[in-house]
Amino acid sequence: MGKKTKKAKAAKDSQNIAKVVGTEDDFKDPELPEVKQPIPEGKPEISKDLNELNINETPMQGNLTERIKENKAIVIAVALGIIIGGIVLWKILSGKDNKLSDTASQNTQEEGMSKQSSLNSGNVSPFTGLPCENYNRRAIAVMEAGDVSTRPLSGLSEADLVVEMPAITASITRLMGIYLCNSPKDIGSVRSTRHDYITLAKGFDAMLAHWGGSHFALEMLQNKNTVPNLDAMSNPNGAFYRKDGIPAPDNGFATYQGLWAAAEKLGYRLTNNFEGYPHQDEALEAERAKGGNLRIGFAGPYGVNYTYDPKTNSYLRTWGDKEDIDKNNGQRLAPKNVVVMFAASRQIEGQYNDVDVEGEGELHVFMNGQEVVGKWVKEKNSCVIGNELVCMTDSKLKFLDENGTEIKLVPGQIWLEVLEPGQTLKWTPIR
Repeated sequence: MGKKTKKAKAAKDSQNIAKVVGTEDDFKDPELPEVKQPIPEGKPEISKDLNELNINETPMQGNLTERIKENKAIVIAVALGIIIGGIVLWKILSGKDNKLSDTASQNTQEEGMSKQSSLNSGNVSPFTGLPCENYNRRAIAVMEAGDVSTRPLSGLSEADLVVEMPAITASITRLMGIYLCNSPKDIGSVRSTRHDYITLAKGFDAMLAHWGGSHFALEMLQNKNTVPNLDAMSNPNGAFYRKDGIPAPDNGFATYQGLWAAAEKLGYRLTNNFEGYPHQDEALEAERAKGGNLRIGFAGPYGVNYTYDPKTNSYLRTWGDKEDIDKNNGQRLAPKNVVVMFAASRQIEGQYNDVDVEGEGELHVFMNGQEVVGKWVKEKNSCVIGNELVCMTDSKLKFLDENGTEIKLVPGQIWLEVLEPGQTLKWTPIR
């Protein structure tokens, strides 16, 4: 099937989806069926204790005495046989119960990536490398607005990783916060998703929270093998809400606890299988640059500047012409790692962006006041959805140095900036 035919079919499908999904203002909260509980595991009880078997010997002589001894031996042998048989039977039944329980659990979950070996030691976030009580829970990726009218956003200071990427070619950007360690009280403004964000979320083994999406994205999310879907258009478990006093569509928000409860109710896998990013110790202050400015040249008011602070070894973020903060706590957004990847894109249907976030391309990593040049790689293999737009694979987005070795980041938050070729990237260190 040619691209024109596919796109014509996609446009027709999008009209059908629109009838089902509605618009961002059509807010629904249907009752969801309860998830069936796994078959309970338990060790069968042996109803009779050996101490209840009373064997009374009567003093006798000759053959009668021998017969009693023989009878006693037989009773003991039978009792031992019952015990051994009971243990064997329990193991068999227990094994069956476990298999049934596993099957029941799998039936309520989507197909996810297999467990990967962790690249970090101890109870730390696979993204930041920082100590984390919730290090083993599955991440939730939340689509968030880049519009000037929505700033400052809520929750981003508590994200482990943030993706910032053009939603329209050379125009507005959209963000995707990856939340694993922390549980922000408010996250938003929540916005619609695009297909290229979905494949990134899958590579992070994250569930995806969003407020509707492009028809390309919604078609892909119908396949349970993409990512676990938390869509405000159906609002599972009341996780999403609209804030009073803020015009739509900027007023869409979610709570982390609400999203987590929705994922539980929908029966999604809740443990993390992402291997994470490798880390190194921070450089000593004397080894760091004395300062510096990093310019990320998104279009117009979407442009970003980072001012490197050697004392905290972090990059203070300015968005447009304002210091960028988290509305929840007033905290300045200041990641420890700024990762910039270049990826080509094209406009489709006059309103959607198609960014090449699978394959490989130019990479610049900023940490410790230094720049590391290399390439990013996200392999295309075992595609869940193979079309002209995306492969949709669970392969990890890797950051490699010039020797092909995975770059070790410093412990702390990561901001991933996806620039299009020709957009400005300028690092000016102060020595």
